[in-house]
Amino acid sequence: MVHTFAAIDVGSFELTMKIFEYGGKKPMKEIDCIATGLSLGADTYATGKISNEKVDELCKVLNHFSQIMKSYKVEEYRAYGTSAIRETENSDILLDLIETRTGIHIETLSNSEQRFLDYKSIAGAGDVFYNAIAGSAAILDIGGGSIQISLFDEDSLVSTQNLKLGVLRIRERVESLGADPYRMRLLEEELIDAQLLTYKKLFITGSVKNLIVMDDYISSCIVMKSTGGKGCLSRAEFEKLLESVSTRGTFETAKAFGVPEEKVPLLRISGLLVKSLAKILKSEMIYAPGVTLSDGIAYEFAEEKKIIKREHDFEKDIIACALNISRRYNGSRSRAETLRQICSTIFDSVKKAGGLTKRDKLYLDIATILHDCGKYIAMTEIGERSYDIIMATEIIGLNHREREIVANIVRFNHSDFVYPGTYGATAGLLDKNSYITIAKLTAILRVANSLDRSHKQKMKEIKATVDGRELLLKVDTPQTFLLEEAFFPEAADFFEEIYSIKPVIVRSRDNV
Repeated sequence: MVHTFAAIDVGSFELTMKIFEYGGKKPMKEIDCIATGLSLGADTYATGKISNEKVDELCKVLNHFSQIMKSYKVEEYRAYGTSAIRETENSDILLDLIETRTGIHIETLSNSEQRFLDYKSIAGAGDVFYNAIAGSAAILDIGGGSIQISLFDEDSLVSTQNLKLGVLRIRERVESLGADPYRMRLLEEELIDAQLLTYKKLFITGSVKNLIVMDDYISSCIVMKSTGGKGCLSRAEFEKLLESVSTRGTFETAKAFGVPEEKVPLLRISGLLVKSLAKILKSEMIYAPGVTLSDGIAYEFAEEKKIIKREHDFEKDIIACALNISRRYNGSRSRAETLRQICSTIFDSVKKAGGLTKRDKLYLDIATILHDCGKYIAMTEIGERSYDIIMATEIIGLNHREREIVANIVRFNHSDFVYPGTYGATAGLLDKNSYITIAKLTAILRVANSLDRSHKQKMKEIKATVDGRELLLKVDTPQTFLLEEAFFPEAADFFEEIYSIKPVIVRSRDNV
């Protein structure tokens, strides 16, 4: 049976809806794409709010989308707003107003959620993605408000950084300076180069062979000029393409590349971003898979419904991000791995009794990796400083709520647990389910931490089994375990409070 789904992207410069079919000859097939230019970001980045006139236009377009969905008999849809909605001061009021007037519910994506969906859309492109990241590669995800640069090495995510260099934001900033068209282009280029050179000093140590570009601007030109429309150009070929864009007038460029005239200035800025980053990375090849956020929305939907089978391990990339953050703050890899193994053993033994999920396991894994990152700032109040670092650092693939769950697990591993309703309890600002998740995972991390209190990885092996109301922790260690046994009861008491199961150490070797 064929099912239809609509993916709506309320972007900074354009509103896009793609209609997909699932269940035919192809697991996922795009059957229509409707795009309407609407510069919401111009208002948001300049004033912090979207004008009433543009809200009216937005609702008009969404009502039109609604009619199209009915004509295709769309069964489900997802609509997401990006930076123009995210950075609007009155976003909650705005979204409620839009839903009242159009019936379409829009969810706001955090930057990390948006980039993760973009990343999934690229992975969904198949061979282009896997061939490009086989060696060293970078993904340049260009939006209206910002860009995201993600570095890969042998199919493993090394780092990801967000920069406020979105094409619309650059355009608005430079236009505000009142320069003539020639000076505007020079200013745009210098602004881009200055920011990317700072990025290079902080994060680039060598060359990156392949640059994968995702945007709504220059990508279509790369696909058009590539051999067989495969979306692949050498760096020299790309620079030649950009020169042809820069030397033509707006009308000529729009006609040559089949884009609206109002999009041409943003296309040029996007091209400058690609050129500058490719130069910094010393990239040889530039890839444009030709996908958008809407493709990522559809990919995730199909993944959740088990319509398609994921080929890439996205959770591995989330873990890689956490490992990179830990390295940045001089975290102990061996200590984190020990905690991770102990936590995993305990988690598996109590997951059924505690109602824990696979996603909860991911939160716990990340918390073990970042368990001591705060000591980089100060050896006192490690929990509070770790919380600050995690909340100030994007972890691609986690939304704000999930990042706060992880931050609080780490925080309460070091400091007293703060119960909801307690004065000054930041964790109390989370919803009930999130708060309970924090408590359950903190209890596991505290027990694991107590079992390696000396930081010497004394255990050769640990096994965990639930026997009635006891969690038997069978510890195999040839070394003295005095420090661990001294700190264990406090962690065990908290665990018992949360799970109503008492942890008990069972020594397989008794050494004084």
